[in-house]
Amino acid sequence: MRSGWLLGLLLCGMFGALPVVAAEVAAPAEIRAVSEVWEGHTNADGTGLGWDVLREVFQPLGYKVQTKTEPYMRSIGLVMRGKADVWLGSYAGEVEGTVYPKWQYDIDRVYALGLSQAPVPSNATIGQYRLFWVRGYDFQDQLPNISTYREIQRRDGVLEMLQNKRADFYIDAIEEIDMVLSTTSDKSAFRITQVAELPLFLGFSPTDRGRQLAALFDQRMTQLVKSGALKPIFTRWNKPYPFGADVYP
Repeated sequence: MRSGWLLGLLLCGMFGALPVVAAEVAAPAEIRAVSEVWEGHTNADGTGLGWDVLREVFQPLGYKVQTKTEPYMRSIGLVMRGKADVWLGSYAGEVEGTVYPKWQYDIDRVYALGLSQAPVPSNATIGQYRLFWVRGYDFQDQLPNISTYREIQRRDGVLEMLQNKRADFYIDAIEEIDMVLSTTSDKSAFRITQVAELPLFLGFSPTDRGRQLAALFDQRMTQLVKSGALKPIFTRWNKPYPFGADVYP
């Protein structure tokens, strides 16, 4: 990582109109990024696919990406108050007032965890069931026809809620569901079913700096997707590459 800013003359030659955006956010040349820990995506030690994408976008331009781990709702609050520049893992339009770029940076594959003898849910039928998920994930706005749901503070007790039939399905990403299932010796009592694929976005702060960083992110993503430069990141973390010909914003 480089702590200084690239010379404006260099940027003019490399990126055309880019210096107008970059120069305005040159000080400080650091991006404060915050996220909940998602294994392999935003690890607490600063490794992970999401952190790596952020570095690939901003680091070659001279920005130092500073990562911080916080619960999801606190991450949003820090960004909205201008205490951080960006949080990871947002759905499109999830938080009113947030500055969202046009480009997604990944796809969230959403799964339902239920008892093995329960009906097999789908995207079309998931709204018929009693659901629950971690507070702040707002799947009621992302999955169709949701009518009955509850939010929990922590993932402790998920299996007990299902076994005691207080709910039909727990909704989360596969990494978190795997973590929940790691607490039981009888995994055969449960079944995991994918019910959605949702584009993941960065949420930038509602400030001039946030808007400038979001515009810079879009410019860089256009270049990186066109060149295929992000593919090694997804390969390294053993994740499907989400940028086909139909994802251009």
